[in-house]
Amino acid sequence: MDRDQNLSRFLQSDGRTVILPIDHGTIIPVPTLNPVEIIEALNPVIDGYVVNLGVALAAADVLEGKGICLRTDCYKPVYGDNLDEGSYRLYGADDALTVGAHAMMNMLYSHHSNEASITREVAELITESHETDVPVILEALPFSIGRPDDYTVENIAFTVRAAAELGADIVKTAFPTNGTTEDFKRIVDSCFVPVIVLGGAAMGDDAALLTMVKNAIDAGAIGTAIGRNIFEHPRPANIAAAINAIVHDDASVESALKLV
Repeated sequence: MDRDQNLSRFLQSDGRTVILPIDHGTIIPVPTLNPVEIIEALNPVIDGYVVNLGVALAAADVLEGKGICLRTDCYKPVYGDNLDEGSYRLYGADDALTVGAHAMMNMLYSHHSNEASITREVAELITESHETDVPVILEALPFSIGRPDDYTVENIAFTVRAAAELGADIVKTAFPTNGTTEDFKRIVDSCFVPVIVLGGAAMGDDAALLTMVKNAIDAGAIGTAIGRNIFEHPRPANIAAAINAIVHDDASVESALKLV
């Protein structure tokens, strides 16, 4: 497939996408997450998945026909006295082709103590991307994951622009803490490639989650890449359907909540 064909595996005819990242097993404990079962249950309302290489192999049959994005790095939250390396790359375009992936995803942390190494690894991945036509979705965040105090409009806007400048096809990023639709529009407008919004830690608040999704779409995001707020939800298929309705049908938060 060429680059556009690969991207089209994630994008519906409206140019939007609902992606489910289930790449968390190397980062946080997910002992009850069965990737094959969750993919089978959510396939009707999910356009593509972000998976580690092992899941891409184990769930190949149920991933058929969906966009497959291979996670090419491992990123770890700070734990105890462990060294915070941020993100370190594990795989590349050849591995993506081996598992039939249509895109690759890697972290880009701006202002991180290991920023130099992370940025070089991202640049190498993008070079491989252009050699193979496997697109890159950069997950662009200031400093690291799970740092809401640092997720300001200014910090996020800088990081998503840097991701675009480095050559990302799509940028995945956070909604600014306590932000508004206009705040996220400033972030989207700072980036000249499409932006999708991530979900972060499980909120436990359906209305808040769907409001964030609606605000992001209204601000110009082309979709979502929400993981834990779906697969840790008591009714994963229902909350995924609600997100799908907002992204693809421009549903209101009120009408989407009825699907949950």
